[in-house]
Amino acid sequence: MQHWIEYGPAYALATLGLSAGESVIVEAGGMVSMTPGLEVQTSSGAAGGGMLGGLKRMALGGESFFMNTFTAHHDAQLTVAPAQPGDIVHWDLTGQTVMLTSGAFLAASNGVTVDTKWGGAKTFFSKEGLFLLRVSGTGSLLIASYGAIKQIDLADEQQYTVDTGHIVAFGEGVGYAVRKFGGWKSTFLGGEGLVVDLTGPGPIWIQTRSPESFVSWISPLLPTQRS
Repeated sequence: MQHWIEYGPAYALATLGLSAGESVIVEAGGMVSMTPGLEVQTSSGAAGGGMLGGLKRMALGGESFFMNTFTAHHDAQLTVAPAQPGDIVHWDLTGQTVMLTSGAFLAASNGVTVDTKWGGAKTFFSKEGLFLLRVSGTGSLLIASYGAIKQIDLADEQQYTVDTGHIVAFGEGVGYAVRKFGGWKSTFLGGEGLVVDLTGPGPIWIQTRSPESFVSWISPLLPTQRS
């Protein structure tokens, strides 16, 4: 599968080139446009193990219950984009595993499996909890962000702390632990919720904006209905 990414990092659009017989799995609502010759099938288990996989992605991962599989009958193109303004990054998986936060998965070729992993009990204390999608296999993976994406390569035992609203993805070899930011006063009054401590070796990807922070900023500006 060929790919071209344009208009990043603010309003990225990915164009996928499929040959006859090739398929790509796309998050529900991710399709923007396509040429003739593509057949689409909607399934709860396109990338995550049947109906149970769909329920896990929806309940834990914050993803849609359904995914769409596009299959090319002859050479065709498909464009995909995330719902929020931001960037798209392509990763060519060769048997390794990547951990994605909810909302980061956009598309993947056949041979890539998406499953759900729980990020820890402390996630219940904040709307910025860390629920993870475990993506593994061999093939192309497209991940999306809110804002631009920055890659940081951690050395062995190197530590890095990221607000859970800004983490996008990290390699399987990276250790992680979710905790509150400072004391409870800092957590609830200081504008910070939970953070994740990441320990190398391996790559991590962070996004320059947080959806939760944007919602908190815009909510007081919205008109309210008088009772």
